[in-house]
Amino acid sequence: MQNFEKINETIRQAFIKYKRENEKLMSRRLAFSWSNWGFGLEKFEMSCQRLERAGIEHIELHGNHYGPDLGYNAKHVLKVMGDHGITVGGVCGMFSADNDLSSNRHIQRQAAIDYIRREAEFTAAVGGKYMLVCPGAVGRTQKYDDSEIDRSLDSLSRVADVFVKYDVRAAIEPIRSAETSICHSFSDAKRYIAMLDHQGVQHINGDVYHMLVEESHTAKAIWDAGDMLTNLHMADTNRGALGDGSLDLDTIIMALYLIGYNNSKKCFVTPEPLGPGGDPYPAQNAKTDPAILDKLVFDSVSYFREREDAVRGL
Repeated sequence: MQNFEKINETIRQAFIKYKRENEKLMSRRLAFSWSNWGFGLEKFEMSCQRLERAGIEHIELHGNHYGPDLGYNAKHVLKVMGDHGITVGGVCGMFSADNDLSSNRHIQRQAAIDYIRREAEFTAAVGGKYMLVCPGAVGRTQKYDDSEIDRSLDSLSRVADVFVKYDVRAAIEPIRSAETSICHSFSDAKRYIAMLDHQGVQHINGDVYHMLVEESHTAKAIWDAGDMLTNLHMADTNRGALGDGSLDLDTIIMALYLIGYNNSKKCFVTPEPLGPGGDPYPAQNAKTDPAILDKLVFDSVSYFREREDAVRGL
C-alpha cells in the first residue's frame, strides 16, 4: 500500500471497531449544511427555497455585517428560514485586507474588531453555534512583516469575550498558503488557539480544499482534531461539487464519525464549492445562473448522502 493508503486502512479499521462497539452512537447522521455566501447577490428567499428542495436543514450564513448599516436583518432571516424549515449552523466570518486582524494598519485591525462584535451578536440572534474567524486576510498572500501573528492575537484578544457573552464558538480557520500569509494548517490553528488562551476561542473550522495541500492526510487531521472541530467546509479536489473530483470522501466521513461529530448539535458538514483561484471573495458579489447553483447543491448533497450510506453500511 501507499503511505496514505496505510493511514486510510487504520482509520477504516478504527471506524469498523467503533461502529461495532457504539451502535447507539451511530443512529444519528452527520448534520449537513450549506455556506450561502457563494450564492452571491441572490435573494435570501431563493437560496432558502433551493436548500429546502434539496432537503438541507441547516445553513451557514454570509457574515455580511461589514458596517452598522449593512448585512442581514435577524428578524427577516429567522422568518424566511422558518418558512422553509431551515436553521442556522453558523456564520462565515469574512476577513479581507479591509478588516484584517493581523494588519499593520491600526484602522484595519479596528475594523476587524468591530466586525467581530457585530457578527457575533448577529450569530447569537439567529441561533448560530459558531462564527468563523481567519487570523489573517484571505486573498492577501504577501506578508506585512514577521509580527503578523502577534498583531492578530492582540486584536482578537480585545474582542474574544464576545464569544463567551453570546455563547458562540469562535472557529479559527486555517487557509492554504495560496490565499493567506498566516495560519495554514490545523497545527497552526491549534498553536494560535493555545497562544491566545481564551475560553471563547477553542475551536477550528476546517476546509477540505485547503487541507488537501496543507495537511499530510486530510482525514487523519480531522481525527486528530477531535472535539476542536466544529465545522468542516467541503468541496471536491477541483473545488467544485462533491463527486466532481477525486476526493476520498469515505475516509473523511469515517473520521468524522470517529470523533463523534454526528452526535453534536454544534458540528456541521458545510459545502463551500467556490472554484479554484487565489481569492474567492469576488463570489460574494457575483450574479450566478440559478441553474448552476442548483446543480452544485443537489449534486453535492446527493453524493454525500450516498457515500455516507456506503460508509455506515460497512
